[in-house]
Amino acid sequence: MSFTGSPGTGKTTVAEKMADILYRLGYIDKAQLVTVTRDDLVGQYIGHTAPKTKQVLKNAMGGVLFIDEAYYLYKPDNERDYGSEAIEIILQVMENKRDELVMIFAGYKEKMDKFYESNPGLSSRVANHVDFPDYTSEELVQIGKLILEEQQYVLTSEAEKALYKYIDRRKELPHFANARSMRNALDRARMRQANRIFSSNVEILTKLDLVTLQAEDILKSRIFEDLQK
Repeated sequence: MSFTGSPGTGKTTVAEKMADILYRLGYIDKAQLVTVTRDDLVGQYIGHTAPKTKQVLKNAMGGVLFIDEAYYLYKPDNERDYGSEAIEIILQVMENKRDELVMIFAGYKEKMDKFYESNPGLSSRVANHVDFPDYTSEELVQIGKLILEEQQYVLTSEAEKALYKYIDRRKELPHFANARSMRNALDRARMRQANRIFSSNVEILTKLDLVTLQAEDILKSRIFEDLQK
């Protein structure tokens, strides 16, 4: 299978759920997801790649193997790169052990498309392609609320508006990672909330005070530095 999309769009989470579902349905022997990258498969010298790749495949056998940023396995510009050796071994297992291992290749869509174009033998063996689109601002706010609910925190209405503003700005900056960026942003907002409460010197605090994020807890992010001057 092929999962394409930006970071934080749920590819690994869906793979974990899929491993559990396939196990319950009896298609695989273990409800196990093994997640790897190029570093786990490709060696740095002659004779190192094959045992590394085979060990990973052995560990994943009976479950689901998730190869993240799979396109880094193939580096045609580097004649001394051993990624092609890992791909050949993976192809053999996909052909000979197809009933014993589910394999998912994941990464950015454009890079994955080029990866498959450069490796027709691999492309012909990957029949199912699933694209994970970026979340909308509304979806990210809902995800943020679910994250906070799990931690027993709440947002004020003004904090929710501030969160929308944060998302709109953060999307324009490098390394935006959808739900992952949302979780990180809320973790930092909770730290700012804790500092705010500690600095307020209020003697009597209610539980609601302790679990409520205010707009300022979000707006003091460095994303809004231009507004803080």
